[in-house]
Amino acid sequence: MIGSSAKSTGLPALNFQTLGLMFIAGFFATNAFDLWGQVISPGLGFANLSPHGLAKSLLGSLGLPNGDFAGYFVHFYLVGLIGYPVGWLFIFAPLWNRIVGPGSGWFLPSFVYGFGLWIFAIGGITAIAGLPLFLNFTGIAWVALVGHVVYGIVMVAVMRLIQRG
Repeated sequence: MIGSSAKSTGLPALNFQTLGLMFIAGFFATNAFDLWGQVISPGLGFANLSPHGLAKSLLGSLGLPNGDFAGYFVHFYLVGLIGYPVGWLFIFAPLWNRIVGPGSGWFLPSFVYGFGLWIFAIGGITAIAGLPLFLNFTGIAWVALVGHVVYGIVMVAVMRLIQRG
């Protein structure tokens, strides 16, 4: 099964090993996302991502504290280390394996997952935060697309490396 050491339920065990897997893979994937969006992309003349800004906007729209610390905390810890890895391990990978089958490799599903994260974040969270849908498809939307796909690929690659060892 892609991205998990599943039992007959198709879901990974809820234990410290799974939590560690999520945190480590999420750490590397979030850093790859931020490296792309905040260093490489602007260095190439494209948009500079500010994912903590989106988190701040969301928190503010919900009437919650929305300072810089809160934005970074939501982006890095809640989303990068917990939310997106949970989505992969407990929702996407089991569904992919049930529908497509476990023999489809890991790269394509991780790419598709990253694309889905982009739709969720830039197509959904932006609307909830009161921002334009898909940020009006400006340059930042396309840089975010690459960033979310990179996140998905790096996260699954790191999970696979850890599970092999």
